[in-house]
Amino acid sequence: MKVVILAGGFGTRITEESQFKPKPMLEIGEMPIIWHIMKEFSVYGVTEFIICAGYKQHVIKEWFSDYFLHTSDITFDFTTGNEIIVHNKHIEPWKVTVVDTGLNTQTGGRVKRVKDFVGDETFIVTYGDAVGDINIEDLVAYHKSHGKIGTMTLYNFGQSKGVVEVDRNGKIEAFREKSDLDGDLINIGYMVFEPAVFDYIEGDSMPLESVPLTRLVEENQLQGYVHKGFWQCMDTLREKQKLEKLWDSGSAPWKIWKD
Repeated sequence: MKVVILAGGFGTRITEESQFKPKPMLEIGEMPIIWHIMKEFSVYGVTEFIICAGYKQHVIKEWFSDYFLHTSDITFDFTTGNEIIVHNKHIEPWKVTVVDTGLNTQTGGRVKRVKDFVGDETFIVTYGDAVGDINIEDLVAYHKSHGKIGTMTLYNFGQSKGVVEVDRNGKIEAFREKSDLDGDLINIGYMVFEPAVFDYIEGDSMPLESVPLTRLVEENQLQGYVHKGFWQCMDTLREKQKLEKLWDSGSAPWKIWKD
């Protein structure tokens, strides 16, 4: 199974760092967040990735091209004609295809552009700026169980404060503590699709989250999978710092792999 990672946006809400590189290449613990995402999938034996690049796409290509330089000890021996010796190679079981899907292409358009790389098989689509401890094996099994075109992973951030219950006339009826039932379910990516989804995407200007998913809902072809573990996006510098703090603590919830 292949994973399509959306990594082409401008990252306008975290411009402090995204002005220099694509948001999926911003680092948590000295490694790009997209690396963390791929490591999670690897735990479940999902090791083939198609990266939908766009903004500063060359940065993504160059990072993977120099992967050994980023993860291994290197000897540069100029006495023998500039020989490069790689020590303690850290090899990932990955096949990575980086596709330039355009600078201003919307998410649906990016997915459509990699259709030939996906082929005629079930595949996963996720965002390149968020990490979680989603059980990929359970997600895929759930998708296969209902037989529909798509499965979307949902998450409830819940309510961060105490709740006041009010009737339609404004009368306060009760105060209570927050509950996991408070708040709205949101789309966090980790979407599983059958190839038929490509027929719902018309072109570069179409966000995946608008017409394609709406049509799937109308045709009863989209099912929700509720994730109750950890998930966190990295839209802002504050969220990036939160993830860094979790990583530095040695107990990052999304680190389900062994060193």
